[in-house]
Amino acid sequence: MRYIADLHVHSHYSHATSKDLSLESLYQWAQIKGIDIIGTGDFTHPQWFQELQTKLMSDGSGFFRLKEPPQNSALSDLKHQGRDVRFCLTTEISTIYSHGNQLHKNHHLLYAPDLETVSKINTKLAGMGNLNADGRPILRLPARDLLEIVLEVSDRAYLIPAHIWTPWFSTLGSKAGYNSIEACFRDLTAHIFALETGLSSDPVMNWKLSALDCYTMISNSDAHSPQKLGREANLFDTDLTYNAMFEALKTRQGFLGTFEFFPEGGKYHMDGHRKCGICLDPTATQAYKGLCPVCSKPLTVGVLHRVEELADRPQPRQPEGAPNFEYLIPLPEILSEIKSASPNSKVVQQQFWQIIGAFGNEFTFLRKVPLEDIQQHLGQVFAEAIRRLRNQQVCLTPGYDGLYGTIHVFQPGELQQLNGQRSLRATNANPPVAAAYSSKDTYQI
Repeated sequence: MRYIADLHVHSHYSHATSKDLSLESLYQWAQIKGIDIIGTGDFTHPQWFQELQTKLMSDGSGFFRLKEPPQNSALSDLKHQGRDVRFCLTTEISTIYSHGNQLHKNHHLLYAPDLETVSKINTKLAGMGNLNADGRPILRLPARDLLEIVLEVSDRAYLIPAHIWTPWFSTLGSKAGYNSIEACFRDLTAHIFALETGLSSDPVMNWKLSALDCYTMISNSDAHSPQKLGREANLFDTDLTYNAMFEALKTRQGFLGTFEFFPEGGKYHMDGHRKCGICLDPTATQAYKGLCPVCSKPLTVGVLHRVEELADRPQPRQPEGAPNFEYLIPLPEILSEIKSASPNSKVVQQQFWQIIGAFGNEFTFLRKVPLEDIQQHLGQVFAEAIRRLRNQQVCLTPGYDGLYGTIHVFQPGELQQLNGQRSLRATNANPPVAAAYSSKDTYQI
């Protein structure tokens, strides 16, 4: 069966996360988004692990059900389509250590098939860092040794390097990473079968490195609030079991690809210095010798630059067997642009709930609802916005140095023009403003 999985999220025990990140809210928002398998996040945190033990029950497949799904809540009047949401036991670990006379800071995703395995992992890790301090604990041990611990506990527990290009905390990042996966995991590299691309990169960027051809590229939301679920996710066609899902990641059989945030929208896509408002492409950074042209301090080298630095292909080449992917923009952000209001504003939120109530969930609406139906229910401008999204006709201002980029489907002033017209054919292949453009070649799932 086909299902969508978001396998990197957090709980309210992680730093800088929403207090609303409970199992109940994750369950509800997975239904709203259209997600079938959701990570628990943070299983190393003692209090969160206790909640997992109390509130979840095994479904016999390696996934878990919520024992008491919420019936009455702030979302109780929402008429979304019912979805049998399952949980996968997950956590993120930060390892900080010296190796080869260099300080490394790597983030990793861990997965386990049952609570007993989680308990064993937690027992081994408890002596290597304070698991109570953060839902994403900091451990003073090499990434290679963390992988060894996971492998010793269970051959069904897995480690996947997280957001591999992020400058400060990743396996290949510019500030504290390595130049290869092999340099990080050394003699245990063969046990790494998948990599998480992160919000600031996409599969096309990773296809410029032949060294990554053997790894399956996955994408997840890394949600720090329940509303951010599904901004990136994975599409499978397998039996709905833990073993089948990970076998698909190992073999690429049954893994259909990913839903991607436009990488320009990520916080570290380009080089730059946020304090000085400086955003540069790799060529400009090299011209300035890596220093901010305003204050002369080192620039934060972003994901695009780092990929180009390690790439051995002038153009991306999709590896044999590698699945395709599809770009999405979160629905509240599209509504925010159309309504000229904040994504959290009352007018945007009201429209969002109306759409979910009418069409079932966010993934279905953005990807599958016919444009004619959208035009009938929401008007011509909205249908045109969704048409452009599906055709990757977007306007991008890239993010840098911790600042998110912006993604728009209309150019400045264009909405006023369209709203002033009496009619607009939502399926017109040529948008009325010629400068609307496709950012990349189309790779559709």
